[in-house]
Amino acid sequence: MKVTKVLHMNGGMGDASYAKNSLLQLVNTAQTKGDPHDIKSITDEAIPSLYNNLSPRETICIVDLGCSAGPNTFLPVSQLIQTIDKERKNKGHKSLEFHVFLNDLPSNDFNTIFHESLWKKNMGEDGLFDPANCFVTGVAGSFYTRLFPSNSLHFVHSSYSLHWLFKNSWKYNMAKSFRSVAVSHFGHNMDKVFHKYNEVIARP
Repeated sequence: MKVTKVLHMNGGMGDASYAKNSLLQLVNTAQTKGDPHDIKSITDEAIPSLYNNLSPRETICIVDLGCSAGPNTFLPVSQLIQTIDKERKNKGHKSLEFHVFLNDLPSNDFNTIFHESLWKKNMGEDGLFDPANCFVTGVAGSFYTRLFPSNSLHFVHSSYSLHWLFKNSWKYNMAKSFRSVAVSHFGHNMDKVFHKYNEVIARP
């Protein structure tokens, strides 16, 4: 049986679900402490260049590869949208339209993502997205296959996905060319990761 047909995070909103057990991912995605490797620093650096290359009325297409299903599903793309919108306001331009693609394997619980309670929390006047100019689509499929047409995306986000690189060839997975990069980056941050994890699991 193919892994893509059976692999998924626990769906729903129960005690054993990913939605109730993804606090560590949520905290790490949300934190912005000036680390040059956090998502906020990366997007702040990349967005101005991206925005300057857009045509005035172009719809901005963003995809999150491996979105899973839970309270942190919408967070990465919302940070991107907020950063882009800040750049737009700085230039005095009119509002843009956004098309957000949430991608994961077909067995992912997309029903939870678009469930009324979670949807209302992230859409609407008090939510992360403005439904008047933001359109959200679920895309089921493996990112090892082609999911989108050529030149159809402006920004691709994926987090907590380094462990899926085993699909690539040995050269790019375990050879020194890859290992040195992984060790140099994650070796310095591992203490922080375990410390944060201990904080989460030790909470009453």
